[in-house]
Amino acid sequence: MDPEEPAREGEFAPLQVGPLRVWPPVVLAPMAGITNYPFRALCRRFGAGLYVSEMITARPLVRGDAVSRRLADFGPGEAPRSLQLYGVDPVDIGAAVRWLVGEGRVDHIDLNFGCPVRKVTRKGGGAAIPVKRNLLRAIVRAAVQAAGSVPVTMKFRIGVDDDLVTFETAGKIGEDEGCAAVGLHARTARQGYGGEARWSAIARLKQLVRTIPVLGNGDIWEAGDALRMMRSTGCDGVIVGRGCLGRPWLFRELAAVFRGEVPPTPPALGEVWDTMLLHAQALCEFLGEGSAMRAFRKHTGWYTLGFGLPGELRGRLMQVETLAQLRALGAEADRGEPFPVAALRAVRGKGSPQAGVSLPHGYLDDLEDATPPALEDADSGG
Repeated sequence: MDPEEPAREGEFAPLQVGPLRVWPPVVLAPMAGITNYPFRALCRRFGAGLYVSEMITARPLVRGDAVSRRLADFGPGEAPRSLQLYGVDPVDIGAAVRWLVGEGRVDHIDLNFGCPVRKVTRKGGGAAIPVKRNLLRAIVRAAVQAAGSVPVTMKFRIGVDDDLVTFETAGKIGEDEGCAAVGLHARTARQGYGGEARWSAIARLKQLVRTIPVLGNGDIWEAGDALRMMRSTGCDGVIVGRGCLGRPWLFRELAAVFRGEVPPTPPALGEVWDTMLLHAQALCEFLGEGSAMRAFRKHTGWYTLGFGLPGELRGRLMQVETLAQLRALGAEADRGEPFPVAALRAVRGKGSPQAGVSLPHGYLDDLEDATPPALEDADSGG
């Protein structure tokens, strides 16, 4: 289901995020445990764009927490260095941004106001923050003022649920407080990652926010989806999340359609396996083989989704412990098996709506209150 028509010459402009010029106008969404340096570097091999780090929590970063600071590092030559920051207190956010910018560690900061995960929202963070518009404004203002010339963007959802819709106010706050761009995941927090993204909300946000770019996120499974989103909503760029899980070559296809070309045929199993080896090897260099291969096992099902691997081979792949084992298993696979068409639009990662969104006790009693929640202990990386 690829584009009925690739981009026409001059149809889309490069995405301008402060001083950063991004072409094609594609952003890799931060994903916990996924968008570390090895995965970002792998995606970058296939196509240009803006590749954002995992979520880094402000308070432990400022305290000098070793894990947070390691996650906030970038690879050799990685540019631009784009980091997503999470926090619920303007003081912590401002201090974290000042440290990141003062140490020359970043070229772009993205603020997370969209995470729907229970352990984040029940502390008043992520997708819960836009409910408190004065708190949201204070956090954004602190980040922008501390960042100086480094561009700050923010990402948020439609709202907590259909009764607490916040995206219009959030977008205007981002624009008013000096963000370089805003991004909307066109689902509510209650939807989680399930159901269909409501692109009409992206179109509405684009009508309201006129002076900075608006990015759309949700249901970019194929390259053609990016063009359809931009054409139907008028947004200035797209954010790609779960669609690239086990498919980093999606960025190659996106680059092609924005050049006005028909996207290349998805890779056969042999190229997929070679890509798996590149990914696993980079993770081993980053984490050490034991930790890396445990982390890599979450990717194996996404890479091989829809392929006709024998059950016994697939079972061993899900338990792979070393690079040598991964290489040996690849020798048993049918390298010529074409990419399964049915897998192109298969939902990857989490896909079920939530029963409800967990918020702190009494959180909705005073929506004008700008007092930060008492605790901020969500882990860096999500």
